[in-house]
Amino acid sequence: MKQPVQQMFLWLALVLSATSCRQQVATEQPIAPDTPTTAATNDTLAASNPTLSSIPEQNTKAKPTDIPSDFVLLAEVCPDIIQEIRYYTTYNFVGERIPGYERPLAYLTRQAADSLKLVCDDLREQGYLLKVFDAYRPQMAVDFFVRWGSDLEDQRMKEYFYPDCPKSELFHRGYIAHRSGHTRGSTLDLTLFDMKTEKEVDMGGTYDFLGETSHYNYTRGLTRDQIGHRRILREAMMRHGFNPIAVEWWHFTLRNEPYPDHYFTFPIR
Repeated sequence: MKQPVQQMFLWLALVLSATSCRQQVATEQPIAPDTPTTAATNDTLAASNPTLSSIPEQNTKAKPTDIPSDFVLLAEVCPDIIQEIRYYTTYNFVGERIPGYERPLAYLTRQAADSLKLVCDDLREQGYLLKVFDAYRPQMAVDFFVRWGSDLEDQRMKEYFYPDCPKSELFHRGYIAHRSGHTRGSTLDLTLFDMKTEKEVDMGGTYDFLGETSHYNYTRGLTRDQIGHRRILREAMMRHGFNPIAVEWWHFTLRNEPYPDHYFTFPIR
């Protein structure tokens, strides 16, 4: 009687082991986002799904608060870069510090940071430094922007950031979207800083202004120098692997970004 009992326990152990393996394999599969986007669309993606909940992380094993191993502090790769992380402050189009920005730091994927180092070296030879306003942006911040955009009564910063655009049209015009290239870790917002004058360069429009003057090809009322500054920044970024977008002169995404379909939400700490 001992041999059949031993065989039964052996069979049961094999079944449990196989079940555990199948569960482990399923857990390790990456989760794709609900609607794939590319670097070409970036923040101009229309807000077509108002019920969209939080975006999945890279995989179910990673905690939302975990910083991926291939994300780096930009200051460690480009030590001479100037940082003014606007969403850590109250000086932004919302008027308050944005959730997820717990420290005024800029994170990027290693690939994006290394490429930006080449841009820094390029522009330094032309007499400029780079000044960064935003880099990696947690999905929790994007979700907050969506909620803010739906609250039509909160218009405390309208005079400064969207005086000519009704808040009810911010989604339609592409200024607010449920997803952002920033959340993939290889997009950043930046401008030029003149080493000779020790001042931020005049781009003919302020960062994060939600209007036509922010479009790269906008020229009405701009001086030759302002148009030229936009061109210097764009050409340097494109030479070293970044793609621009039409509606924001300050916005660039690494052409071969490592996470084209993943949206992270770990806070900036």
